[in-house]
Amino acid sequence: MRPPSELDSNTRMPAEAEEVDPRAPAMMICARLAGRAIIRVVARCEDAQENSQLDLSECQLMQIPDAVYHLMRHTELKTCDLSGNVITKIPPKFAVKFNFITELNLSNNQMAKLPDELCTLACLQRLDISHNTFVALPYIVAQCPSLQTVLAHHNQIIEIDVDRLARSRALEYVDLSDNPIPPRTLEELKQLTRPIVSVSEREKEDWEEDILI
Repeated sequence: MRPPSELDSNTRMPAEAEEVDPRAPAMMICARLAGRAIIRVVARCEDAQENSQLDLSECQLMQIPDAVYHLMRHTELKTCDLSGNVITKIPPKFAVKFNFITELNLSNNQMAKLPDELCTLACLQRLDISHNTFVALPYIVAQCPSLQTVLAHHNQIIEIDVDRLARSRALEYVDLSDNPIPPRTLEELKQLTRPIVSVSEREKEDWEEDILI
């Protein structure tokens, strides 16, 4: 009969040999999710090749994959929906590759600015940048030659070039509600007759109430 110590050693060896990385299940889940996201993106690109409407909303994108530009290289897109992702920026080449789009939806992402190159989107009529992290209303809003409607509500916008908005020839409606717009800028926006600007009434701070009393 073998000594107890030797027996214990032999019984532990199989367990040690079969030790599994505790991160393995999570890694498998992540890989499966990533695979599904890729399949979804490719399928939606194929749909866009038929109807010229690219819908990449809710695709877990952190950026626009280069493969999208490749798949869309022979398609003249009319609309592009990138909402509901975690995109932080749009690359300058977007305007070159998709220069015929009339509607661009970037809502519910994590963007704080747009590239100046989007000004070259001569056909763009509607832009949605709501529910992002913009602090300043993007320069391109008043520069795109055909842009009529801009949805920029639910951001952190405090910087707005009101004079530039007033000089825009195409702009008709801008939604700036639910932004912390400073009082002076808020009053200037209310004086505009064109474009029509939607804003939220600013709530006075406690210290301001004390001054009035």
